[in-house]
Amino acid sequence: MKRTAMLALIIGVGVAALVLPGQRTSAEERSQVSISGAGASFPYPIYSRWAFDYQRLTGMKFNYQSIGSGGGIAQIKAKTVDFGASDAPLKADELKEAGLLQFPMIIGGVVPVVNVKGIAPGQLRLTPSLLADIFLGRIATWDHPAIKDANPTLSLPKTAITVVHRADGSGTTWIFTNYLDKVSTEWHEKVGTGKAVDWPVGIGAKGNEGVAVNVQRVNGGIGYVEYAYALQNRMTHTLLQNRAGKFVPPTDETFQAAAANADWEKAPGYYVVLTDQPGDESWPITGASFILVHLEQPDKARAKAMLKFFDWCYRHGVKSAKELHYVAIPENVFTLVEKNWEQELRADGAALWP
Repeated sequence: MKRTAMLALIIGVGVAALVLPGQRTSAEERSQVSISGAGASFPYPIYSRWAFDYQRLTGMKFNYQSIGSGGGIAQIKAKTVDFGASDAPLKADELKEAGLLQFPMIIGGVVPVVNVKGIAPGQLRLTPSLLADIFLGRIATWDHPAIKDANPTLSLPKTAITVVHRADGSGTTWIFTNYLDKVSTEWHEKVGTGKAVDWPVGIGAKGNEGVAVNVQRVNGGIGYVEYAYALQNRMTHTLLQNRAGKFVPPTDETFQAAAANADWEKAPGYYVVLTDQPGDESWPITGASFILVHLEQPDKARAKAMLKFFDWCYRHGVKSAKELHYVAIPENVFTLVEKNWEQELRADGAALWP
């Protein structure tokens, strides 16, 4: 099956359960071990791809639901899943209170996407203030003088702007609003950062999938999605002015540039935020996606199978990540993560890793 066809089939399932693989042992053990997870839609395309590849190799099953970071955090805290996935990292005190270990799994970019007649991908240039003012409702049409000033060579229509935002608790929203909070004083004072916020304007949609569909349906629409969704749905992404004043496109290289300064080793609980990073090449709305697991695991076999899957993703999922325009976690970082697994994760009083 071709990669694009395979992904379209998986993503078309929406929030339905994904069949994820684990580790091949005996047929009896494979039938007994089942791993469940839920959370972020931001990494859904790459998790789907890793699931597909790993299942072909091993045959073991995971069950992941793309329900948004808020739902993933709630379910792992309630112990209804084996792992949660969130794009909004939890701080060290919240991790301690819930008895959780957090670690980064993948890095990607959130991109503004538009549906404006005559505008092709990568043509429209937005500054931080323009993006904030659009989502604040201060700029209401695409031919607004401020947009025209930033795009003197484009013919912009007198079309109403329709903002499309997430309706569910979302790590993608957390990354996007964290960026706006940093670059706009008015956004900071009126809206702030959160997985769910009180949006000044716009219509809500569920998941990256829902935002993508609604932007495509609405003439004059603008929203924000993880870059893989923009590519898979052939959406019109914008250029964005970064902290260095450069208009940059969302690419593997600009995501990597934003992540280059991250000091994972000194970040308690791997709490790292990659928005509005310095550097001429940095994409301004870059973020990591995290896995959350309980420090004390109730089932040793399931926990080991889960960790072996994550280890396989780190070591053998780099090519797939690049193909889907994510940035893989560097080896020095996942080596540090796996040391934390060895030191902190337990089942029946015994270490789970290696």
